[in-house]
Amino acid sequence: MRKTVLTFGLIAGGIMALMMVVSVRLVDRVSFDKLEVLGYTTIVISLLMVFFGVRSYRENVAGGTISFGKAFKVGLLITLVSCAIYVIAWQVVYHTLAPDFAEKYSNHVIEKARAAGATEAELSRQVQDMKRFMELYKNPLINIAFTLLEPLPIGLLVTLITALILRKRRKDQLSEAKS
Repeated sequence: MRKTVLTFGLIAGGIMALMMVVSVRLVDRVSFDKLEVLGYTTIVISLLMVFFGVRSYRENVAGGTISFGKAFKVGLLITLVSCAIYVIAWQVVYHTLAPDFAEKYSNHVIEKARAAGATEAELSRQVQDMKRFMELYKNPLINIAFTLLEPLPIGLLVTLITALILRKRRKDQLSEAKS
C-alpha cells in the first residue's frame, strides 16, 4: 500500500505545487478571482490521482477486490500525502516568491468590496478584518491550517466518491451476502 499511496500522492501534490508556483508568478497579471478558479480546478484535477491510485491498488495489490473501508483508507492516505506536499510547497513559495501575498490578497478583498458598492462602515470593517487576517497569517501554524483547508475538503469528497465507485467484492462474498 505504501508504494501506491506515495506514488499517487506525490503525483497529485506535485501537480498542485507546480500550479501554485505558476499562479504566484501570474498574480500581478491575472486577477485573484481567476487564479482562485484555476487553483481549485487544478486541485480537483490533481486529486483524480486518488481514483487512479485506489483503482491501481485494487487491481495490482488487492487481487481485483476492495472493500469500501480499504478503498477509503487508501484514498485518504493519498489525499493526505498530496495535501502535505501542497502545504510544504506553499510554505516555500510564500516565504521565497510571495512574502507579500497576504498584503496583496487583503488589498484585493478590500478593492472588491469597494467595487461592489460597500459603504464606508463596511469598508472600514473589511479593512479591520483583513488586518487581523494578515496578523494571523504571520503565525506559521495558522498559515499551515489555512493552506491545508484548501485541498483537504476536496480530497475527502473525492476519496468518499472514489471508495463508493471502486468498492468491489469477490464473487463468493456477493453470493453469501445475497443468502
